[in-house]
Amino acid sequence: MDETLDIITIGESLIELSSNERLSDAKYFDKYYGGDSLVSAVAASRLGAKVGFITRVGNDSFKEYLMDSWTSEGLDISQVKISNEPNGIYFVARPSVQEKELIYYRRKVAQSKLSIEDISEDYIKSAGVVYSTGITQSISLSSREAVLKAFKIASENHIITAYDPNYSSAIHTPETARENFMDVAEYTNILFMSTKYDTSSILELDSIENIIKKLWDIGIGTVVLKSSEKGGYYTGYNGNIHFTEFYTHEVVDTTCSGDAFNGAFLYGITHGYNPVEASGLASVVAGLQAKGIGAVKSVPYSDDVFSIMKKGQ
Repeated sequence: MDETLDIITIGESLIELSSNERLSDAKYFDKYYGGDSLVSAVAASRLGAKVGFITRVGNDSFKEYLMDSWTSEGLDISQVKISNEPNGIYFVARPSVQEKELIYYRRKVAQSKLSIEDISEDYIKSAGVVYSTGITQSISLSSREAVLKAFKIASENHIITAYDPNYSSAIHTPETARENFMDVAEYTNILFMSTKYDTSSILELDSIENIIKKLWDIGIGTVVLKSSEKGGYYTGYNGNIHFTEFYTHEVVDTTCSGDAFNGAFLYGITHGYNPVEASGLASVVAGLQAKGIGAVKSVPYSDDVFSIMKKGQ
């Protein structure tokens, strides 16, 4: 591939059906799409990054909708392959700030067929950053192997790698989450973790300083810890730890707001921001995303984000 990409993300894509009512009461749903790595890809692309997305898409009635939507978003989908299995789907309902329903149908779907055959060495070499998650690794054994292959290629070619365990008790056990993490830890340059889910389940540590120092010790140079308890992000790099407050606490739906943060952070890293500056930008993106319902459809565009950033200067 001749064109250079800022970021490549690897992961699943799912059809999203969302409602402001309880699922039992809803008569209509808004159709969109989601998936953690996909949200990160769109967040970075809407800020202006050149982003490639690697996944499998089902050969069903949603195929054209997904492919056309990603092309409209500016994503490079040259490495997306079609499988005969159906596309996965999930329902999300947010009748109030306190109430949320989320149901996934993701077994035996096209995305689970992601494999090492989908990882092109030349394509990985075209990226500034390669990003994936523990969710992607957990789709299937073959997808776990695909992530490992991509990270090894990136590491061997001095390409930045970024990873988020994205621990969820509905998908992982702490043991499998730790195994996924250890698969790629030695190849990871940037690590995103939630103190509510990831660090307690995977590292079994709760001190911000101890967590970051342990991760530095195993060779991960940049660490971002997301703390809902403290209301912000701890960014550790170059031997220092910096705190960035959440942009807003007035949220409607936090579904995938952390993934939007990751995409915006990686945009920053590939566009001359240092990690602390990237966290500041990403906090705005995540905050704006959390003011809407759903994963991708509430990700903000560059004009809104950068106008806020300019006011803050």
